[in-house]
Amino acid sequence: MKTSTGPSTTSTTSTGANVRQEEIWNGPLGHHWAEQQDRYDAMTSALNDHLFEAAAIRNGDRVLDIGCGAGTVTRMAARLAGLGHAVGVDISAPLLERARSRAKAEHVRNVAFERADAQTHPFPVAGYDVAISRGGVMFFADHAAAFDNIARGLIPGGRLVFVCPQPAGSGAEESRTLGLLSKLLGEGEEEGGEQGGEQGGKQGGRTNAGHSTDTSAAHTAMASLSDPDHIRASLASYDDVTVTPLPVETHWGRTPADAVDFLLSRTPGRTVTPATRTALEDALLPHATPAGVRMKAAVWLVTALRPHS
Repeated sequence: MKTSTGPSTTSTTSTGANVRQEEIWNGPLGHHWAEQQDRYDAMTSALNDHLFEAAAIRNGDRVLDIGCGAGTVTRMAARLAGLGHAVGVDISAPLLERARSRAKAEHVRNVAFERADAQTHPFPVAGYDVAISRGGVMFFADHAAAFDNIARGLIPGGRLVFVCPQPAGSGAEESRTLGLLSKLLGEGEEEGGEQGGEQGGKQGGRTNAGHSTDTSAAHTAMASLSDPDHIRASLASYDDVTVTPLPVETHWGRTPADAVDFLLSRTPGRTVTPATRTALEDALLPHATPAGVRMKAAVWLVTALRPHS
């Protein structure tokens, strides 16, 4: 018989395990993601069906959403859990504020959000039936330690399901195109793209320099689980680990001009010449469809079980 831990809103202070990521996601980058939540959700919405099919959330399940961000996936999980509940954890206060606001507006009552570092947070032992993440598990300083800690929060036989990027050089259309955009913006030494990170700013000024440093660190973290061998090694304490390549399409905007507006907004105060803007729009034009600017990308769908013993 399950013992419900109930939704909680507990917050924890930093343990120092991932202090750099806490700085990043509570700074300008975290605020941008919170302000542009609908954009980022649209970008990765193609992952949702794959994630939830693998997670197989049932009525009454207790669900943990790791790196929940603005909580879209958490709220979806809560609806699937029915008489159960979902708890989203994240280190970003701006994103959690947006998550709680949206849950209240949508009248989702069996959901809660906690500001916590999943690598070290004292989850209730066997408090969850399933743990999920849509791209939120790459930011740990020690992946194996984080997944071991999450395992303690799962029931024996509990399910872990997440998606994470494949290598930026894996030949995906999105990676190539965003690499081109990065060069057009004078960032040729960085790998562009949501699979390898975000576009960063380089123009002068304290705010932009700090933002560029933050996005560079975020890029590195986003790619930290791209090697499937590293994923399996990090999940050594789990059973039945699968790492499945998953082709998806990402959505970057309604039109090339709209997509460029979004890309430029990711570096506060950035301006470009009309010629550069035209070149950026032209680079996105081949990906313009009636459903918006869409590019093929590649992620891993990972599943694992907490051992019964």
